[in-house]
Amino acid sequence: MSLAALLAGLGLALDAGLGYMVKAKLDAAADGAAIAAGQAVTRGNTPDQQKANAQQAATAFFNANYPDGFLNSKPTLQTPSVTFDKGTVTIDIAAQAQVPTTFTQLIGFKTLNVATSSESIRRDLDMAFVVDTTTSMNSTAVQKAVRASSIDFLSNFDVTNDRVALMHFATGTVVDVPFKAANARGFDRSTMTTKINGYSFNGNTNSEEALWNARWQLNHVITQPSSLRVIVFFSDGAPNSFSSTFPMTKSSCKTNTGTIVSSDDKPSGSGQQDNPGGLYALGVQTSQALSGTCYDNTAATVDHLPANYNAHAASEPSITFPIVTNTPRVVTQDMNGASYTVRYRNINRASRNLLESMAAQARSEGIFVFALGYGPLLTVGKGADGEQGQDILKCIANVPDGPSRCYNPKQPVGVYCYAATTDDLRPCYSQIASQILRISK
Repeated sequence: MSLAALLAGLGLALDAGLGYMVKAKLDAAADGAAIAAGQAVTRGNTPDQQKANAQQAATAFFNANYPDGFLNSKPTLQTPSVTFDKGTVTIDIAAQAQVPTTFTQLIGFKTLNVATSSESIRRDLDMAFVVDTTTSMNSTAVQKAVRASSIDFLSNFDVTNDRVALMHFATGTVVDVPFKAANARGFDRSTMTTKINGYSFNGNTNSEEALWNARWQLNHVITQPSSLRVIVFFSDGAPNSFSSTFPMTKSSCKTNTGTIVSSDDKPSGSGQQDNPGGLYALGVQTSQALSGTCYDNTAATVDHLPANYNAHAASEPSITFPIVTNTPRVVTQDMNGASYTVRYRNINRASRNLLESMAAQARSEGIFVFALGYGPLLTVGKGADGEQGQDILKCIANVPDGPSRCYNPKQPVGVYCYAATTDDLRPCYSQIASQILRISK
């Protein structure tokens, strides 16, 4: 009798330990299946396609992490449950495993049943996707890589539940596909693919106009925001131009709203007195002056700079972005009669100040900013103060390794990824997509 009791106790300890090992393996497999399903549910154009993709991914990951016959057990994965509800997708995983016992068979227990469950919740997302199409990226190879990686990036998101707006910028900004009206969910990935494939790359870097439009889409086109709001900003350089309503020296043009442009490098040599270039139409992507209008190809037509960014003042009267300022870069008001160097410095510095202040405003509104920088122009000193463009992109993303004057841990902290070559674009986009999907869970 004592021997029987001893064997039963030994068997219980051994089989319980076996059960714990199976339970740990089963938990890990179920968690992996839930995560994989949460990522795969974004693929597909209908809820049925998305559900099928999620279930297929869950099954594949479960089987990979829990091989049949592990410790002689027989696992069973129930069909994953995928529920769509007002922009939130809930995926429930349930699995069991039967484990044959050893010594406890002596007291009538032939199998040990182990069960687990896991859940993945993917919350709704509003994202403004901004693509740089400036002249510096007009080589055939770069254009091809930018188009392909941008299109691939969009495949990470759910066309029926996520809301995405697409825009591109150079001297001006074009909103290719705005958010759907009336707070409707989803986005048209096929139309966005067509738009991206049709991009031409030409013009100056008016990054601020792009960021303003991204904020506007998130704050005003959508009136019932999602739980996660994001701006994804791709560029290969720092801003060197900006828009506003400018006082004009031309008697027939007292004021005019447009974009005043400069370059990345300080002008030098003869014939540069009128550099930077003049005023260009607000919505025009490339630096093409419009003949027969108040727009001119010489910056001397602008009398002085306005105190604040006022290109869209009527749209957002409560928001002020200073142009003439002592911080973080000094910008003076005088433009008419000053040397070309002063005009260049004012435009260059004002452009950078505006981009950083607009990004800070977006973050104060709870918007995450993710920045992807491409190419060699970002890692060398450019502009009036010899700044590296990547430092400005780090500023707008609010990352800890950016300039200390920019980092604010109380605001949403984004991601900055640098793609040194075109081969690095896809991995960078993938990193940003993974981070967005991680915080949406």
